[in-house]
Amino acid sequence: MMKKGMDGQGHYATPTETSDFVTVYLHGQLLGIPVLAIHDVLSAQKITPVPLAPPSITGVLNLRGRIVTAVDLRTRLGLPPREKGEKSMSVVVEYGGEPYSLLIDNVGEVISVPMEKFERNPRTLDPRWQEVSSGVCRLDGQLLVILDVDRLLDFGLSAAA
Repeated sequence: MMKKGMDGQGHYATPTETSDFVTVYLHGQLLGIPVLAIHDVLSAQKITPVPLAPPSITGVLNLRGRIVTAVDLRTRLGLPPREKGEKSMSVVVEYGGEPYSLLIDNVGEVISVPMEKFERNPRTLDPRWQEVSSGVCRLDGQLLVILDVDRLLDFGLSAAA
């Protein structure tokens, strides 16, 4: 999206391209999910386990009559599990025409990030994170890791096809 505005002296400033993200927290790490990818934000939900599902698939939940696959991002990204009794939230995204609930610790806010702040993934970023991240941004002393929803939910299935 292009944003154009006036500088403090009444002249039009150079347009800057920005991207909008919903920020979420996972084990203290700030993550960004493109705002247009998110359909819903949910508080803790009753999740029904699915036998023989991959470890990162927590189960399924019912969202207004639709069955939604719940993905534990902590497991998917190699982080320690939540403490017993610790509540989670989720953001609902769509992949391949199906809804997925991404279990997170907490949701933050919607932010607009100028394109010039985007950086490629650092080499030191865990390979599992590099696989599902489209880049990073440095924001006020925090590193915002931008998640690529399609790669996050691919689970290597396209390589097998």
